[in-house]
Amino acid sequence: MNPLHLSILFVAPLALSRTVDAFSSSMPLSLYSGAFATKSIRSSWSSSSLQDTSLQSLSHAEFAHGMPWKTTIGQSDHPDPLLYMPFWEWQMEYMKSSLTNLEPDLTALSDFGYQENTQKKARIVSQCYKSQEYRKIRMTYYDAGDNTQVFNSVWYPDPKYNLPILGIDLLAFNRKKYLAIVDFQPLYSNEEDHAQTFSHRLAPIKSQYNALKGQMSSKFYDETQFFSKQMLFARFEEEKVVHNDLFPAFKRYVMMHNRILKDTLPLQDPVQQERVLDRHRAYDTYSAERDPATGLFAAMFGKEWADEYVFDFLFSMSERNEEEEGLVATHAASSSNHNNAMVGVGASPSSSYSSSQPTRVMVASGL
Repeated sequence: MNPLHLSILFVAPLALSRTVDAFSSSMPLSLYSGAFATKSIRSSWSSSSLQDTSLQSLSHAEFAHGMPWKTTIGQSDHPDPLLYMPFWEWQMEYMKSSLTNLEPDLTALSDFGYQENTQKKARIVSQCYKSQEYRKIRMTYYDAGDNTQVFNSVWYPDPKYNLPILGIDLLAFNRKKYLAIVDFQPLYSNEEDHAQTFSHRLAPIKSQYNALKGQMSSKFYDETQFFSKQMLFARFEEEKVVHNDLFPAFKRYVMMHNRILKDTLPLQDPVQQERVLDRHRAYDTYSAERDPATGLFAAMFGKEWADEYVFDFLFSMSERNEEEEGLVATHAASSSNHNNAMVGVGASPSSSYSSSQPTRVMVASGL
């Protein structure tokens, strides 16, 4: 949400983007001098690898870094430690079966395919794809055992389609607190300015899932910008909601987004297409500026990587200025001073939970 500003957040969105991580309350999110206890594994999609056509295949991208994972890097007391991996697997299969000329966007990933912190037992994997229908579909999974599980994805339509961005941010903390956002993130405040209206097609789906009818907070995001009235939003404490409500609703929103796109006549005028890209650029900039995950990423994987990950991968069309260059340091300092868990999954709203120790979860989406 932006992918929902859970900005998996990492913010906005999906806000990690909308991509996020797991922290136990006993793990301080502080930056410290000296070497990070982080193992930075450069993605298979390095510049040299891009010359190897064998790495251009969809199957290579799909299974890079051992995906889909079957076990967690952290600690878990559950038989299904990777709570949202079924969402990742279903989406991957759906993309392969439903999209035209699906291929990995290797250049988009470069150094952002994988990172892990061996000391804090957390890892993050990202993949990026494109097709005739979508110029960019990014997927991120953050695994830190039962402490944190996050799945974030944002679908940007090809600029030939003047349609909303699909943002997805799903988070679980200590397998006790859950937050979910799935939304058709509008490009314009007036729905009629899109090639097709969509609220009337989403409302019948949303009406069937009472657990997903929550209201987002406006603490970090303006719900009138890049969020729809039919957004699925939920904070809950019963894990059965993930399986009984969230999973089927997620599938239906993804399929509906693709269905509406395929029912839409593509724009032929380059000027109109550029206008759509301008709105994508505005969405990315809005989301990157508000992504609370930046500090978390800096604490876990280092300031430089976090900054580049948010602005160059999660929200790659965002426009940075000098003030934004200092956001990582600001967010990181906030994490250190307040022992906050800041989660943005690239497309979502914001919320807070308290645990045995003061833990503040800020979710923004850009999914």
